[in-house]
Amino acid sequence: MNKSVTVKKVVDSLGLKIHNGEEFLDREILTEDISRPGLELTGYFNYYPQNRIQLFGKTEISFSEQMTSDERLIVMQKMCQPDTPAFLVSRGLTPPKELIQATTEKGIPLLGSKQSTTRLSSNLTNFLEAQLAERISMHGVLVDIYGMGVMIIGDSGVGKSETALELIQRGHRLVADDRVEMYMMDDRKIVGEPPEILSHLLEIRGIGIIDVVNLFGVGSIRLNKVVNLVVNLELWDKERTYDRLGSGDEKERILDVDVPKISIPVKTGRNLAVIIESAAMNTRAKNMGYNATETFERNLENLIKKNSLEQ
Repeated sequence: MNKSVTVKKVVDSLGLKIHNGEEFLDREILTEDISRPGLELTGYFNYYPQNRIQLFGKTEISFSEQMTSDERLIVMQKMCQPDTPAFLVSRGLTPPKELIQATTEKGIPLLGSKQSTTRLSSNLTNFLEAQLAERISMHGVLVDIYGMGVMIIGDSGVGKSETALELIQRGHRLVADDRVEMYMMDDRKIVGEPPEILSHLLEIRGIGIIDVVNLFGVGSIRLNKVVNLVVNLELWDKERTYDRLGSGDEKERILDVDVPKISIPVKTGRNLAVIIESAAMNTRAKNMGYNATETFERNLENLIKKNSLEQ
Protein backbone atom coordinates (compact mmCIF):
# COMPACT_ATOMS: atom_id res chain seq x y z
CA MET A 1 0.00 0.00 0.00
CA ASN A 2 1.39 3.42 -0.97
CA LYS A 3 2.03 5.91 1.81
CA SER A 4 0.14 9.18 1.65
CA VAL A 5 -0.23 12.45 3.50
CA THR A 6 -3.25 14.74 3.43
CA VAL A 7 -3.17 18.31 2.18
CA LYS A 8 -4.44 19.38 5.62
CA LYS A 9 -1.34 17.99 7.30
CA VAL A 10 0.83 19.97 4.89
CA VAL A 11 -1.18 23.13 5.57
CA ASP A 12 -0.94 22.69 9.35
CA SER A 13 2.75 21.75 9.38
CA LEU A 14 3.97 24.53 7.05
CA GLY A 15 1.50 27.21 8.13
CA LEU A 16 0.03 27.71 4.67
CA LYS A 17 -2.82 30.07 3.83
CA ILE A 18 -6.01 28.64 2.34
CA HIS A 19 -7.33 30.77 -0.54
CA ASN A 20 -10.18 28.38 -1.26
CA GLY A 21 -11.13 24.72 -1.05
CA GLU A 22 -10.90 24.34 2.74
CA GLU A 23 -13.51 21.58 2.56
CA PHE A 24 -11.23 19.55 0.26
CA LEU A 25 -8.13 19.38 2.48
CA ASP A 26 -8.57 15.63 2.91
CA ARG A 27 -7.13 15.09 -0.60
CA GLU A 28 -4.11 12.79 -0.51
CA ILE A 29 -0.56 13.45 -1.69
CA LEU A 30 1.28 10.33 -2.87
CA THR A 31 4.61 11.76 -4.03
CA GLU A 32 7.22 14.07 -2.54
CA ASP A 33 7.95 15.63 -5.94
CA ILE A 34 6.77 19.18 -6.63
CA SER A 35 5.76 20.53 -10.05
CA ARG A 36 6.34 24.06 -11.31
CA PRO A 37 4.01 24.10 -14.35
CA GLY A 38 5.93 26.37 -16.70
CA LEU A 39 5.55 24.25 -19.83
CA GLU A 40 1.91 23.59 -19.08
CA LEU A 41 1.20 27.34 -19.11
CA THR A 42 2.35 27.32 -22.74
CA GLY A 43 -0.18 24.57 -23.51
CA TYR A 44 2.23 21.60 -23.50
CA PHE A 45 0.63 18.79 -21.45
CA ASN A 46 2.28 15.67 -22.91
CA TYR A 47 4.18 14.93 -19.70
CA TYR A 48 2.13 16.83 -17.13
CA PRO A 49 2.85 15.44 -13.61
CA GLN A 50 -0.74 15.89 -12.51
CA ASN A 51 -0.40 13.93 -9.26
CA ARG A 52 2.01 16.49 -7.75
CA ILE A 53 1.38 19.71 -5.87
CA GLN A 54 1.51 22.48 -8.49
CA LEU A 55 3.69 25.36 -7.27
CA PHE A 56 3.27 28.82 -8.78
CA GLY A 57 6.07 31.32 -8.21
CA LYS A 58 6.73 34.77 -9.58
CA THR A 59 7.82 33.32 -12.95
CA GLU A 60 4.60 31.35 -13.46
CA ILE A 61 2.35 34.17 -12.29
CA SER A 62 4.17 36.73 -14.50
CA PHE A 63 3.91 34.47 -17.54
CA SER A 64 0.20 33.86 -16.98
CA GLU A 65 -0.41 37.60 -16.88
CA GLN A 66 0.68 37.79 -20.53
CA MET A 67 -2.18 35.50 -21.52
CA THR A 68 -5.76 36.49 -22.17
CA SER A 69 -8.36 35.65 -19.55
CA ASP A 70 -9.87 32.92 -21.76
CA GLU A 71 -6.43 31.36 -22.40
CA ARG A 72 -5.67 31.34 -18.67
CA LEU A 73 -8.98 29.69 -17.82
CA ILE A 74 -8.50 26.94 -20.41
CA VAL A 75 -4.99 26.14 -19.15
CA MET A 76 -5.96 26.30 -15.47
CA GLN A 77 -8.93 24.00 -16.01
CA LYS A 78 -6.71 21.53 -17.83
CA MET A 79 -4.27 21.55 -14.91
CA CYS A 80 -7.03 20.65 -12.46
CA GLN A 81 -7.05 16.88 -12.78
CA PRO A 82 -8.84 14.41 -10.44
CA ASP A 83 -5.55 13.34 -8.81
CA THR A 84 -4.01 16.82 -8.51
CA PRO A 85 -3.77 17.30 -4.73
CA ALA A 86 -3.44 21.09 -4.50
CA PHE A 87 -2.16 24.32 -6.02
CA LEU A 88 0.26 26.50 -4.08
CA VAL A 89 1.22 30.14 -4.72
CA SER A 90 4.42 31.50 -3.15
CA ARG A 91 5.71 34.99 -2.18
CA GLY A 92 2.28 36.10 -0.99
CA LEU A 93 1.27 36.63 -4.63
CA THR A 94 -2.38 36.95 -5.59
CA PRO A 95 -3.61 33.87 -7.49
CA PRO A 96 -5.12 34.56 -10.94
CA LYS A 97 -8.91 34.69 -10.77
CA GLU A 98 -9.01 31.97 -13.45
CA LEU A 99 -7.03 29.65 -11.15
CA ILE A 100 -9.44 30.39 -8.31
CA GLN A 101 -12.38 29.59 -10.62
CA ALA A 102 -10.85 26.37 -11.95
CA THR A 103 -9.86 24.99 -8.53
CA THR A 104 -13.26 25.87 -7.11
CA GLU A 105 -15.02 24.05 -9.94
CA LYS A 106 -12.86 20.94 -9.54
CA GLY A 107 -12.80 20.89 -5.73
CA ILE A 108 -9.01 21.30 -5.43
CA PRO A 109 -7.48 23.35 -2.57
CA LEU A 110 -5.68 26.55 -3.53
CA LEU A 111 -3.03 27.46 -0.98
CA GLY A 112 -0.63 30.35 -0.44
CA SER A 113 2.59 31.19 1.39
CA LYS A 114 4.69 34.31 1.97
CA GLN A 115 7.91 32.31 1.61
CA SER A 116 10.11 32.60 -1.46
CA THR A 117 9.49 29.97 -4.10
CA THR A 118 12.85 28.26 -3.61
CA ARG A 119 12.56 28.08 0.17
CA LEU A 120 8.93 26.97 0.03
CA SER A 121 9.78 24.24 -2.49
CA SER A 122 12.66 23.02 -0.29
CA ASN A 123 10.61 23.01 2.91
CA LEU A 124 7.70 21.29 1.21
CA THR A 125 9.91 18.63 -0.38
CA ASN A 126 11.71 17.91 2.91
CA PHE A 127 8.39 17.57 4.74
CA LEU A 128 6.89 15.25 2.13
CA GLU A 129 10.06 13.13 1.95
CA ALA A 130 9.93 12.61 5.71
CA GLN A 131 6.21 11.76 5.68
CA LEU A 132 6.30 9.45 2.65
CA ALA A 133 9.65 7.75 3.25
CA GLU A 134 9.91 4.02 3.87
CA ARG A 135 9.88 3.38 7.61
CA ILE A 136 10.96 0.59 9.91
CA SER A 137 10.59 0.13 13.66
CA MET A 138 13.54 -0.73 15.90
CA HIS A 139 13.34 -1.87 19.50
CA GLY A 140 15.44 0.36 21.71
CA VAL A 141 15.82 3.87 23.09
CA LEU A 142 16.93 6.94 21.13
CA VAL A 143 18.55 9.74 23.14
CA ASP A 144 20.09 13.07 22.11
CA ILE A 145 23.46 13.27 23.88
CA TYR A 146 25.42 16.48 23.30
CA GLY A 147 23.73 16.79 19.90
CA MET A 148 24.54 13.18 18.94
CA GLY A 149 21.64 10.83 18.27
CA VAL A 150 22.46 7.65 20.22
CA MET A 151 20.31 4.57 19.64
CA ILE A 152 20.58 2.19 22.60
CA ILE A 153 19.69 -1.41 21.74
CA GLY A 154 20.03 -4.75 23.50
CA ASP A 155 18.08 -7.69 24.88
CA SER A 156 14.93 -7.06 26.88
CA GLY A 157 15.71 -6.30 30.53
CA VAL A 158 19.34 -5.33 29.95
CA GLY A 159 18.70 -1.79 31.23
CA LYS A 160 18.11 0.39 28.18
CA SER A 161 15.30 2.52 29.61
CA GLU A 162 16.93 2.82 33.04
CA THR A 163 20.12 4.05 31.38
CA ALA A 164 18.11 6.52 29.30
CA LEU A 165 16.46 7.81 32.49
CA GLU A 166 19.85 8.51 34.05
CA LEU A 167 20.98 10.25 30.86
CA ILE A 168 17.87 12.46 31.00
CA GLN A 169 18.67 13.30 34.63
CA ARG A 170 22.13 14.33 33.44
CA GLY A 171 20.58 16.87 31.06
CA HIS A 172 20.27 14.91 27.83
CA ARG A 173 17.04 14.54 25.84
CA LEU A 174 14.77 11.60 25.12
CA VAL A 175 13.57 11.06 21.56
CA ALA A 176 11.84 7.68 21.79
CA ASP A 177 11.61 4.69 24.11
CA ASP A 178 10.75 1.06 23.40
CA ARG A 179 9.95 1.48 19.69
CA VAL A 180 11.73 3.92 17.41
CA GLU A 181 10.40 4.74 13.94
CA MET A 182 13.29 5.09 11.46
CA TYR A 183 13.36 6.62 7.99
CA MET A 184 16.03 7.82 5.56
CA MET A 185 16.51 11.58 5.39
CA ASP A 186 18.98 11.13 2.52
CA ASP A 187 21.54 8.57 1.35
CA ARG A 188 23.69 9.06 4.47
CA LYS A 189 21.31 9.94 7.29
CA ILE A 190 18.75 7.98 9.29
CA VAL A 191 16.21 9.86 11.39
CA GLY A 192 14.46 8.35 14.39
CA GLU A 193 11.25 9.52 16.02
CA PRO A 194 8.66 8.07 18.42
CA PRO A 195 5.31 6.61 17.41
CA GLU A 196 2.64 9.15 18.32
CA ILE A 197 1.24 6.95 21.09
CA LEU A 198 4.65 6.68 22.81
CA SER A 199 5.81 10.28 22.42
CA HIS A 200 7.79 11.54 25.51
CA LEU A 201 6.91 8.40 27.49
CA LEU A 202 9.43 6.12 29.20
CA GLU A 203 8.79 2.64 30.64
CA ILE A 204 10.70 1.74 33.80
CA ARG A 205 10.29 -1.76 35.23
CA GLY A 206 8.88 -1.61 38.76
CA ILE A 207 7.53 1.93 38.24
CA GLY A 208 5.62 1.69 34.98
CA ILE A 209 5.08 4.44 32.40
CA ILE A 210 6.46 7.88 33.25
CA ASP A 211 5.87 11.13 31.37
CA VAL A 212 9.30 12.68 30.83
CA VAL A 213 7.86 16.13 30.05
CA ASN A 214 5.89 16.27 33.32
CA LEU A 215 8.88 15.12 35.40
CA PHE A 216 11.77 16.94 33.70
CA GLY A 217 10.19 19.66 31.53
CA VAL A 218 9.85 20.19 27.78
CA GLY A 219 13.61 20.67 27.43
CA SER A 220 14.11 16.98 28.19
CA ILE A 221 12.67 15.69 24.90
CA ARG A 222 13.13 15.96 21.15
CA LEU A 223 10.58 15.05 18.50
CA ASN A 224 13.17 13.47 16.16
CA LYS A 225 16.93 13.09 15.74
CA VAL A 226 19.47 11.88 13.20
CA VAL A 227 20.99 8.60 14.44
CA ASN A 228 24.78 9.04 14.73
CA LEU A 229 25.68 6.04 16.88
CA VAL A 230 24.19 2.67 17.86
CA VAL A 231 25.13 1.35 21.30
CA ASN A 232 24.47 -2.35 21.90
CA LEU A 233 24.17 -3.26 25.58
CA GLU A 234 24.91 -6.92 26.24
CA LEU A 235 25.38 -8.92 29.41
CA TRP A 236 29.02 -9.42 30.41
CA ASP A 237 30.48 -12.67 29.07
CA LYS A 238 33.84 -13.56 30.63
CA GLU A 239 34.56 -15.90 27.72
CA ARG A 240 34.33 -13.09 25.19
CA THR A 241 37.12 -10.67 24.27
CA TYR A 242 35.92 -7.09 24.14
CA ASP A 243 37.45 -4.24 22.16
CA ARG A 244 39.67 -2.26 24.55
CA LEU A 245 41.30 0.17 22.14
CA GLY A 246 38.29 1.21 20.08
CA SER A 247 39.95 0.06 16.88
CA GLY A 248 36.94 -1.95 15.73
CA ASP A 249 34.80 -0.73 12.87
CA GLU A 250 31.42 -2.24 13.66
CA LYS A 251 28.34 -0.96 11.79
CA GLU A 252 24.57 -1.30 12.18
CA ARG A 253 22.76 -1.27 8.84
CA ILE A 254 19.49 0.61 9.10
CA LEU A 255 17.55 0.64 5.84
CA ASP A 256 20.40 1.36 3.38
CA VAL A 257 22.66 3.35 5.72
CA ASP A 258 25.56 2.01 7.81
CA VAL A 259 25.60 3.65 11.26
CA PRO A 260 28.65 3.34 13.58
CA LYS A 261 28.06 0.82 16.33
CA ILE A 262 29.77 -0.16 19.58
CA SER A 263 29.00 -2.96 22.02
CA ILE A 264 29.18 -2.26 25.75
CA PRO A 265 29.20 -5.16 28.24
CA VAL A 266 26.79 -4.69 31.14
CA LYS A 267 28.25 -5.62 34.52
CA THR A 268 27.37 -4.75 38.10
CA GLY A 269 29.07 -1.54 39.13
CA ARG A 270 29.51 -0.07 35.64
CA ASN A 271 27.98 3.37 35.15
CA LEU A 272 26.39 2.87 31.74
CA ALA A 273 25.13 6.44 31.45
CA VAL A 274 28.61 7.90 31.84
CA ILE A 275 30.09 5.31 29.47
CA ILE A 276 27.48 6.00 26.76
CA GLU A 277 27.91 9.74 27.28
CA SER A 278 31.65 9.32 26.73
CA ALA A 279 31.04 7.13 23.68
CA ALA A 280 28.87 9.87 22.13
CA MET A 281 31.53 12.52 22.76
CA ASN A 282 34.23 10.23 21.37
CA THR A 283 32.18 9.59 18.22
CA ARG A 284 31.70 13.32 17.76
CA ALA A 285 35.46 13.84 18.15
CA LYS A 286 36.08 11.22 15.45
CA ASN A 287 33.62 12.96 13.15
CA MET A 288 35.59 16.17 13.68
CA GLY A 289 38.84 14.44 12.73
CA TYR A 290 40.33 13.46 16.11
CA ASN A 291 40.77 9.76 16.81
CA ALA A 292 42.18 8.88 20.22
CA THR A 293 42.90 5.29 19.15
CA GLU A 294 44.97 6.42 16.18
CA THR A 295 46.84 8.86 18.44
CA PHE A 296 47.62 6.07 20.92
CA GLU A 297 48.77 3.70 18.17
CA ARG A 298 50.95 6.42 16.65
CA ASN A 299 52.51 7.21 20.04
CA LEU A 300 53.10 3.51 20.66
CA GLU A 301 54.75 3.11 17.27
CA ASN A 302 57.01 6.11 17.94
CA LEU A 303 57.95 4.69 21.35
CA ILE A 304 58.86 1.31 19.83
CA LYS A 305 61.01 3.03 17.19
CA LYS A 306 62.72 5.13 19.86
CA ASN A 307 63.52 2.07 21.98
CA SER A 308 64.86 0.24 18.92
CA LEU A 309 67.22 3.11 18.10
CA GLU A 310 68.50 3.28 21.70
CA GLN A 311 69.33 -0.40 21.64
